[in-house]
Amino acid sequence: ARHMHDYGTTRADLAAVAVAARAWANTNPEAFARGPLTIEDCLSARLVSSPLSTRDCCLVTDGAAAIVMTRTERARDLPRAAVPLLGAAAATWWNAIAQAPDVTVTAAAESGPRAYAAAGVGPADIDVVQLYDAFTINTILFLEDLGFCPKGEGGRFVENGGIAPGGHLPVNTNGGGLSCCHPGMYGLFTVIEAVEQLRGTAGARQVPGAEVALAHANGGVLSSQATAILGTAATL
Repeated sequence: ARHMHDYGTTRADLAAVAVAARAWANTNPEAFARGPLTIEDCLSARLVSSPLSTRDCCLVTDGAAAIVMTRTERARDLPRAAVPLLGAAAATWWNAIAQAPDVTVTAAAESGPRAYAAAGVGPADIDVVQLYDAFTINTILFLEDLGFCPKGEGGRFVENGGIAPGGHLPVNTNGGGLSCCHPGMYGLFTVIEAVEQLRGTAGARQVPGAEVALAHANGGVLSSQATAILGTAATL
């Protein structure tokens, strides 16, 4: 609501995030929520806490995620393509959202630039983005704070399928927490989908030519943020 007040963001902008996530989920056989979803479906859905409806909130599902990491030298000899971690950073700005001086800015504004610096890349170098979309507003906040668009422009960035298949930036290509899965925590799933995309093993949802991916996780009530940049072996 504060983002709407300050920047003119609309419920339709939030709905565009959910619709994009569902469009990606429809290409993912492992996604829990599949099928048609329109802006109107989101706007007419039952409100949970205004302005968020049931379609603006992540799923509640079973599931689990795990990753294995090893040295680059060892990974080169393994049967599956290595996906190097190029850089990562985390930041925590408060323990409770009531302590936030501005609820439209998250600690991703710190973790993102630090991760970019560690990886030697910037937002323009990212081919695919995986974000912890606990709610549709999270996606908009993180796209802004991670530098993909100016603060306040997130709503316009996602409208008209901007982050959906065929849009200007592929975001949450597995369907995200909104349509793929959300077993209590979602963070590791952002890394797994980034790896699938960089290995070229994402099937129907594969982003052609993906070389650099960003995976971003959120903790608490927008309290802590963690950003990881991954690449293909060619990026080393």
